[in-house]
Amino acid sequence: MRHIIAILLQNEAGALTRVAGLFSTRNFNIESLSVAATDNPTVSRITLVTRGSEAVLQQIANQLLKLIDVAAVEDLTDGEHIERELALLKLRVAPQDSDAVRGYVVRAGGRVLDPAPDGFIVELTASEAEINGFIAGLAQHGEALEVVRSGALGVGRTGRSLRLVR
Repeated sequence: MRHIIAILLQNEAGALTRVAGLFSTRNFNIESLSVAATDNPTVSRITLVTRGSEAVLQQIANQLLKLIDVAAVEDLTDGEHIERELALLKLRVAPQDSDAVRGYVVRAGGRVLDPAPDGFIVELTASEAEINGFIAGLAQHGEALEVVRSGALGVGRTGRSLRLVR
C-alpha cells in the first residue's frame, strides 16, 4: 500500500540523512521526498511517499520517533487528506498543434509557462494520478523532452495539525 508520511524534524545538518538512512538500512524505497523549512525556521517538514503494509509503516514510524531530530510523524494515508504534486513538462510541439496543447493544458487546470515550439513548457499541480493521465494525454500532441515532478505533498483535512509539542 502507498503511504504519504509527514515528519517534523529539527532543521539541522545531518537530520535528513538520518531519516533517509533509516529507510535504506531497512531496505525500504522512498518513492518521493520533499523537504522545506516550516513557519518555524528551526523546524523542517519532510513529506515522503513509500510503500508497505500497515504493520511495517507503524514500525517505521516508531523507529523515526526514536531519532533525536524527529519531533512528530504522521501517516497521512490513515485519514482524510489532500495531496498535490507539481509537474513541469518540456515538450517539442509542432506549430500546428500549439493551440491544441494550450487548450488541453487549460482544461486540465495547468499553465503554459513558455510556448516555444522546441521547448513548450507546461506547469500542472494535481494529484499523482491526474498528472500521470495529463502526461499520457500530452503525448498525443507533442514529444516529451523533459518531465520534472516534485513528488507528493500532503496535509490532513481535520482540524488537528502536525505541530511540535512544546
